[in-house]
Amino acid sequence: MTIFDFTKNPTMKQWKVVDDVVMGGKSAGSFQLDPKGFGVFSGTISLENNGGFSSVRYDFPSKEIKNFTYISLRVRGKPSRYQLRLKTNTEDRHAYIHYFEIDENWKTVLLKISDFYPTFRGKRLDMPNFSEATLEQVAFLLANKKQESFRLEIKNIHLGSY
Repeated sequence: MTIFDFTKNPTMKQWKVVDDVVMGGKSAGSFQLDPKGFGVFSGTISLENNGGFSSVRYDFPSKEIKNFTYISLRVRGKPSRYQLRLKTNTEDRHAYIHYFEIDENWKTVLLKISDFYPTFRGKRLDMPNFSEATLEQVAFLLANKKQESFRLEIKNIHLGSY
């Protein structure tokens, strides 16, 4: 099942950047469509004013995902450690996260859905890992506790099963 494919659905309308400026920080992220058919999440992370993160979120009508076991990302970019975040309800305060790393070459990253663990504001919660039947949001976040520039290029996001 496709969550989003930039080569087939190049609208950016449902994607939203959220930086630490919502809490007084000074990080700056942007999200744009490259004419070659991929999304580009890029910017700078600043630790000033207790900042340190930038994210881009994609909200969509609830999708039934109980028959899928992994999320597949086709990504490349400036080498760093990124988070993929899942929400079953966009109104939830917590998200389920999984880290992945990239380099300059396109690669397919497979993340087991049951390995996503719950967090809120960077703290792991005492709740079970992701085991929900629906999904309403995916997000990419960079928050490595260091000042850095970043660039994550995304071709597509799919669900699959082993």
